[in-house]
Amino acid sequence: MTPCIKCGSVENIVRSGFIRGKQRMHCKACNLYFTINPPNESSNKKPHQTTIIDIAKALGISPSTVSRALNKSNEINDNTRQEILRVANELDYRPNFLAQSLNRGETHTIGVIIPDIQRPFFAGVVAGIQKVATEAGYRVMICQSNESHHTETLNVQALVASRVDGLLISHSKETNSFEHVKLQLKKGVPIVHFDRVCNEVDTAKVIQEDFSGGFALVEHLILQGYKRIAVFAGPTDLLISKARIDGYRAAHLKYGLTIDEDLIYHGNFGKDEAEKALDYWLSLSQKPDSIFTIHYANGIEMIMALKERNISIPEDIGIVAFGDELIASLIEPSLTVFHQFPFTIGETAATLLIENIINKDSFIPHTKVVKGELIIRKSSLRNRTLTNS
Repeated sequence: MTPCIKCGSVENIVRSGFIRGKQRMHCKACNLYFTINPPNESSNKKPHQTTIIDIAKALGISPSTVSRALNKSNEINDNTRQEILRVANELDYRPNFLAQSLNRGETHTIGVIIPDIQRPFFAGVVAGIQKVATEAGYRVMICQSNESHHTETLNVQALVASRVDGLLISHSKETNSFEHVKLQLKKGVPIVHFDRVCNEVDTAKVIQEDFSGGFALVEHLILQGYKRIAVFAGPTDLLISKARIDGYRAAHLKYGLTIDEDLIYHGNFGKDEAEKALDYWLSLSQKPDSIFTIHYANGIEMIMALKERNISIPEDIGIVAFGDELIASLIEPSLTVFHQFPFTIGETAATLLIENIINKDSFIPHTKVVKGELIIRKSSLRNRTLTNS
């Protein structure tokens, strides 16, 4: 008989089943369980994750008995259950939660698709999503479309293939066809849109005050005495861009100002786009006296470009922007913004999706609006008090 590898005893050794083809031994003297390697066993064998079959073999019982014990079935007596748990712990057994979830038709995982993870806005949204998901017992899988419709479609397919319980989507700037979303909705996949939403499909949506924010920023410029307000907008098909421009137009209408269409510039948020817009405006015979950018990063780019041209801010040209980040308050002059509260957007979107997943049959899609806040800083405050005329 093989001696105990711990105390060296021989007479106290008894056979105790097999584990993965190896003889399992038990030393009654020191209560140690150990195995004997079969002769000529290759040492290059890949590690094997312990299964309920291994536990069953070690104890000489059926896998179904082990399964019932691990799932706390009342059919198994306490002594047997405790012995099974002891061996499971000794063999470092880890249940396969994914397999268990798939058997129930769920994975407790949600998929998130965002246009650009590098943008602080989307990073803030993801943080809010993660907080709510974790507290609710869900894991999060994040995909980035990189502002590509094709990549976004592949993201949707990959997440659905991974059996996520639902999807949170903010569309890319290129996306103007939504068949990839409609297809998953037909299959019954819960979907919630946030920020860049789609009105062609009946999903729950979390949006911000795009119209009201655009109106508030432009109204602030008008009340500061600015009259020729240029707007750096996003792609023409982007809904948030349209809504913010509608706010721009509404503010002009309220105060009786004429809109010069030459002052509305559509860009794709790409590198150097803001400078191109600025060069275009400064080439006009009637130049703008202020600029509203629908994305705060473009507002910061405008400030840098104006300073390089020795144009005074806000005396010669005032700047306001939609969205906020720490750098917007640190740049000189600091940038007036409409703060979006991205963390709250993420929290709200995740809460809606989990509600949709849990109450799939009774859930009624609806839209929630996360309120923003106008934060006035130096970039739009002229040195003298001005009134409307």
